[in-house]
Amino acid sequence: MLDELVFGAREAAWPLIRSDLGLNYVDIGLLLTVPSLVAALIEPGLAVLGDTRFRRRVIVGGGLAFAVSVAAFALAPSYAALLAASVILYPASGAFVALSQATLTDLDPGRRERGMARWVAAGSVGAMGGPLLLTVGVRAGLGWRLPLIGLAAVSLPLVAGVRWVPVIGAGAELVESVRGTLSAMRRGAVLRWLGLLQLTDLMGDVLFGYLALYFVDVVRVGPVMASTAVLVWGAGGLAGDLALLRILRTMDGLTYLRRSAAATLVAYAAFLLPVGLGWKLGLAAALGFLRAGWYAIPQARLYDEMAERSGAAVGLSSLADAAGRLVPLGLGALAARFGLGPAMWVLLAAPVGLLLGLPAAGPAGSTRVDGGEDAA
Repeated sequence: MLDELVFGAREAAWPLIRSDLGLNYVDIGLLLTVPSLVAALIEPGLAVLGDTRFRRRVIVGGGLAFAVSVAAFALAPSYAALLAASVILYPASGAFVALSQATLTDLDPGRRERGMARWVAAGSVGAMGGPLLLTVGVRAGLGWRLPLIGLAAVSLPLVAGVRWVPVIGAGAELVESVRGTLSAMRRGAVLRWLGLLQLTDLMGDVLFGYLALYFVDVVRVGPVMASTAVLVWGAGGLAGDLALLRILRTMDGLTYLRRSAAATLVAYAAFLLPVGLGWKLGLAAALGFLRAGWYAIPQARLYDEMAERSGAAVGLSSLADAAGRLVPLGLGALAARFGLGPAMWVLLAAPVGLLLGLPAAGPAGSTRVDGGEDAA
C-alpha cells in the first residue's frame, strides 16, 4: 500500500512537477523509463539473493533506500536531481516491495491467486489514496513536495517491522539460486506469463503514468480535476480488486481474465473517443474496475510455475520489465510527434494481447514445480 501511495501521488503530480521544473513529454518519458531500465539490471541480482538466507537483509536495505529516495525526489531542485532520485527509488522498491510480495506468497502457496488478489487490493487503497493525498495537499497549499516527504517518513516504521515477519522459502545457496533462475528462463510457460504481465501493464502503470496529463492536455481540465480523474480511476480499481476476492471463489482466474479483457477492449476505445467530461470520468472508473486481476492472476500463475523459487520469479519479472519499461518513453515520443490523444490508442494492445495469449482455463496450482516436467 505504501508503494502505491508514493507512486500514486507522483503520477497525479506530474502536471505540477512539469510546471515547477519546466519539463516536456520526453523529459517525463525519460523519468519513467531510465530508472526502470536501471532497476531491470539491478533487481535480478537482488532477487537471486532473495532466494538465499540474505532475503531479510535485502528487504531491509531496500526499505531504507526507498525512504531516502522518496525524500530526495520530493526535495529535488532540478531535473537531474529528480532523475537521480528516481534511479535509486525503482530498484529500492523492487528489493523492499517485490521480495515482500514473494515472501507473502510463500506463506500460503496453495492459495497464491487469492493471496495476490489481497496484495493488489491493498495496493489499490494506495493507488486511490496517493492522488487523494496529493489533492488534499494542493488544496491546503502544501504543494506536491510535502505529501511525498510525509510518505518517506512513514516508510521507516515499516522497515523496522520487517524483523518480525517470518521469511519462508529463502534458504537456497547462491549458486543453486542462480541455476534455478537460469533454468526457468528456458521454460515456455514461464515466458508466457512474463510476456502477459508486460502486456497487462499497459493498462496499469503505463496508463496511470499518463492519465493526469491526458486529462490536462486532451480533455482540457485543470491539474486538480486531473488528480480527481486519477482518483476516480483508482477508486474503480479498488472496487474491482475487492470484488475480485469474491469472484475468485466461484470463477477460474483465466476465465475471468478473458471476460474482463473483452469488456476493457470496448470500454477503453469508448474512453478515447471525444465524449464529455462526465463520460470520461465514468469510463475511467470502469477501466479501473475491469483491469482487476490483470496483475494478480498472471503473477500468481508465474509463482505457481516457479514453486520454490519465488525470489527467482521476482528476478525474471524484473528482466522482462526491461523491454516493457521502454513503453513510457515510446509513448512520450509518440505524444510529442502526434499528440497525446492519438498516442494513447497504442494501449489497446493490452486487452487484445490478453485475448490472444491466455492459455486454456485451468485451476491455479496445476503447473509444474521448478525442476520437474510440465503438469498436464
